[in-house]
Amino acid sequence: MALSTEHKQSIISQHKLHEHDTGSPEVQVAILTERINTLTSHLQLHKGDHHSRRGLLKMVGQRRALLNYLRERHFDRYRSLIEKLGLRK
Repeated sequence: MALSTEHKQSIISQHKLHEHDTGSPEVQVAILTERINTLTSHLQLHKGDHHSRRGLLKMVGQRRALLNYLRERHFDRYRSLIEKLGLRK
């Protein structure tokens, strides 16, 4: 269920702010979103996997905290990120 190195690098290249950026909130949220989507599809097949469900909830909470940080400090970056990732309806 882990992301491959190539897939992770492509996500980073799409959302990075500068050339050596790997840890900005945008990159972290994009990686977490991909992991959440993968784990959600896994849990639809394996409904009894409660250990993975707990990990999913932890990832959702971590993504929520990063999005709150972005919303409070850099609202324009927050809006562009949620539009790019399609997180809000």
